Amino acid sequence: MQKSSEVKQEAIRVSELIAQNKQKKSVSNLVEKLIPTILFLLASITILTTLGILYTLLSQAIQLFLKLYQFGSFFTGTVLKPLSQNPEFGILPLINGTLISTAIAMLVAGPIGLMSAIYLSEYASEKVRRILKPLLEILAGVPTIVYGFFAFTFVTPLIRSIFPEVGATNILSPGLVMGVMIIPMIASLSEDAMTSVPNAMREGSLAMGATKLETTLKVVIPAAFSGIIASFVLGISRAIGETMIVTIASGSSKNVTFDITESMQTMTAYIVEVAGGEAAAGSTIYYSLYAVAITLFVFTLVMNLLARYISRKFREEY
Repeated sequence: MQKSSEVKQEAIRVSELIAQNKQKKSVSNLVEKLIPTILFLLASITILTTLGILYTLLSQAIQLFLKLYQFGSFFTGTVLKPLSQNPEFGILPLINGTLISTAIAMLVAGPIGLMSAIYLSEYASEKVRRILKPLLEILAGVPTIVYGFFAFTFVTPLIRSIFPEVGATNILSPGLVMGVMIIPMIASLSEDAMTSVPNAMREGSLAMGATKLETTLKVVIPAAFSGIIASFVLGISRAIGETMIVTIASGSSKNVTFDITESMQTMTAYIVEVAGGEAAAGSTIYYSLYAVAITLFVFTLVMNLLARYISRKFREEY
């Protein structure tokens, strides 16, 4: 009798354990089913945010074209007078200023960033690399408004002491400082691309009698070409979207000119000017803010898509 009661108690315990395991499994299965949905919703946040931004810009920008004139004249017009009695909204001066400041920035950041990446990847020792790379990336952490005041209070007076004809506000000074700001991006991404090239390729080149420089220029850089070009394209995108440096140091002249010593205004600086002014909601100048913003959005979107295309097109797999 005692043995049979013990067997019954053991059976009850086993059945309880089985029931507990089933309950745990049901909870675990529920969590497993919910996890993909939760992750999908979180991943969708960026897409939904982008769509929300695009809808906001387009819905407001279209009002400008409905109020004023044909779509094409907005991009090809050379006169921008948003506050005059007969306002004109040709944003070619803003596009001109944006592209010139970006070109100056890349003329600074491109060579210096690439040379820095070559040194860190091919010539610097591991100890030196561990010290220099974090120091170089400190530049990326400096607030852009600090760069703007640096351009206005130091770089511009320095340039004017050498070239007195340069204006108090000009596109050269912010372009140079933007170039300094972009150097860490190009250097870091290019160095990562060159570091990923297998050492066997370097050793093979050196074994064939090539020098260190020849190996770098003819083997490593071509192998890392997609990553290097992508870093340049992302640098251009960063320069196009820069706001505070050009707002503080480039001035607000809305003229189409190629004289880098003169004041110019970029698209981002115009947005800041209008947003910080007295543009009443629903006014023409208010809608022009969104029209310029959607143009800037398209510029940066095209540059990012171009970077992705180049990375996929010229990617080397080892």
